[in-house]
Amino acid sequence: MNASTSLPLKGAAVKSSGLNYARLLRSALPGVSLAVLLITIFIMQPRAMSYMGMNLMLNLAVPIALATVAQMLIITVNDLDLSLGSFISFVACVAATLLDQHPVLGCLVLLGCIAVYALLGALIHIRNLPSIVVTLGMSFVWMGAAVLLLPAPGGSAPEWLQSLVRIKTPLLPFAIIVCVVLAIAVHVFLMRSTLGVVLRGAGGNPLAIAKAGWSLLRIKITMYALAGTFGVFAGLFLVGLTTSADASIALRYTLLSIAGVILGGGEFVGGRVSPTGAVLGALTLVLAGSLLSFMRISPDWQIGAQGAILIFVLALRMSVNRLEARPL
Repeated sequence: MNASTSLPLKGAAVKSSGLNYARLLRSALPGVSLAVLLITIFIMQPRAMSYMGMNLMLNLAVPIALATVAQMLIITVNDLDLSLGSFISFVACVAATLLDQHPVLGCLVLLGCIAVYALLGALIHIRNLPSIVVTLGMSFVWMGAAVLLLPAPGGSAPEWLQSLVRIKTPLLPFAIIVCVVLAIAVHVFLMRSTLGVVLRGAGGNPLAIAKAGWSLLRIKITMYALAGTFGVFAGLFLVGLTTSADASIALRYTLLSIAGVILGGGEFVGGRVSPTGAVLGALTLVLAGSLLSFMRISPDWQIGAQGAILIFVLALRMSVNRLEARPL
C-alpha cells in the first residue's frame, strides 16, 4: 500500500476515533452529572450517605422517573405532552378517592385514562394537529376533572398501595431498585427489541417506516397509550407515598419530565432518546432539589436554581455535540 492510500485511511481512523470519543462523552454526561451532585451532597452532608439519608433524598424519585419515561415516549415520536402533570394529578385524585372507596370503579377509570391518551395520539396523527396545542388543552380538562373529583386536598390512598410503595429492601432503598429496574426494562424494550426500533424509527424517519409497511397511526396510538400507562403508575406511586392527594399535586411534573428527558440526552426531534439517561436525568433533578435544601436556599428560589443547573448541563451537552460535529 502506497502513502497516498494510507493517509486517507489514517485520517478516517482519527475522525472515527474522535466521533466515538464524543459519543461516549455525550452518553456518559447524565451519569457524570448525577455523580457530581451525589459527591457534592455527601461532602456537604455526610449523613446523607446512609440508607436512611438516601431514602429521604430519593423519596419522590420513582414518580418523577415514571413521569420522565412517559414524557420520553411522547418525545420519541416528535411530540410534546404539556398535560402530563395535570394528568398525574387526576390519577392521584382517582387513587385517593375512587380506588380507595370503590376499587373496581377506580380501576375502570384508570383504564379509561389510558384509553383517552391513546385516542389523543390518534387524533393528533389523523388531524395532523400540533401536540403542544392539544395536550395544553387537555391539561385544563384533566385539571377540571381533578377539581370536580377532589375539590379540596384530602382523600386517602388504599392501604395496599401505601404498603407497596414503602417496601423496605436490604442494602439499597426501594426507590433506587425501582429506578434501576425501570431504566433496564425500558432500555431493553425501546433500544434492543425489534418493536422498539420501529417505534423510534417513527420519530427518526417516519417515511421509511411507512414504506416498510408499518402503520404510523398504530405507532402513535401505542406510544401515547404507553405514556398514559406510565403516567398512571406515576400517579399511583405518588399518592402511595403522600397518602393523600389534591388537584395540583403533580403540576410541576410536566416541566420536570421534559427537563429529565433533555438532561438524559434526549432530543426534541428525530426519535433520539435514552431511557437510561432519562431516569438518570430524573434522579439528577431530585438530587438537585436536595442539594439546594442543604445549601439553605429558599424554596422560592429553588426553581430558579434548578433552572440554572439545567442550563449548565445543557451547555455541556452543546459543547459535546459541537465536538461530535466538528470535522477532523
